[in-house]
This record gives sequence, structure tokens and C-alpha cells, in this order.
Amino acid sequence: MSRIAALAVCALLAACSPQPAAEATPSAAAVASVHPVSGLEVIPLTVTSGDAVHRFAVELAASPEAQQRGLMFRTELGDSEGMIFPSTPPQVRSFWMKNTPLPLDIIYIGEDGRILNIHPMTTPYSLDSLYSTGVTSGVLELRGGRAEELGIEVGDLVEW
Repeated sequence: MSRIAALAVCALLAACSPQPAAEATPSAAAVASVHPVSGLEVIPLTVTSGDAVHRFAVELAASPEAQQRGLMFRTELGDSEGMIFPSTPPQVRSFWMKNTPLPLDIIYIGEDGRILNIHPMTTPYSLDSLYSTGVTSGVLELRGGRAEELGIEVGDLVEW
């Protein structure tokens, strides 16, 4: 075998041999997203309204402290943002707008994942209690008026 042919064979073998794996970097989906203001985990949530599926990235208010604070003192909430308050165990819930400068749509979700009732465009800073019409598995808060803009209504399916 000529010297050039031998070098070509060695180059081919080197190219075909296993190479050390590059250090893997986690994908964006693998890294939990955290909201920069609240520090809460941000999770995907969908509302299925007829044939339309509305996608949101919502802050997960899982702890009693996070649920008590909610969106108080917040001055901005994007069109595809919100906050979900799981009800564990499921129960009748009521919310108010104390220290909340933004109008919100407060959406009560039944045990079957379907919307029980909506309090739209709530009054900022109001101390009035806004009740669910039954036992809830969670409460979703969106920017005030967003549910109407998207056609979200009682009976729609919420999944997170």
C-alpha cells in the first residue's frame, strides 16, 4: 500500500471512530423557568375553548405564602401570562383584589378541569370577596379583559 493510501485509510478510520461526547447543555424545556418578579416556577397552561387552544405561561402559586400574595403589587401582566392557584384539596374559593393595582379576570376551575365561573375585569384594590360557584381544583388569574378577548367562557377546559 502506498504511503498516501495508508494515510487516507488512517484518516477514514479516525473520522469513523467514536469521538468524545460534547458536554450536554440542558434544553430550555429541561430547565424550570422562574418568573423574574415573583420567583415562582412558570409552567405551561392551556384553555381549550371550542376548537381554539389558548396557551399561557403561568406562575405556579403552590405554597400558602405564594397564594396569599398572588399578583399583589404587580403593575404588569402580559397577554400570555397569568397565575394558577391549585386548590389542594379541592374546595370553594374566594379571592379579593387587596393591594392589586391591575384589573384581573379571576377564573374558577372545577374538579373536572372545566371553568365554573369567571369574575371579569375585577376592580383594583377592592376588598370585596369574589366566590367560586362550586368546588374548585384551581383558580386562574389573567389580565383583566383577556378572557373576553379570547372567547374563554364557562365550560371551557383548563389544563396545567
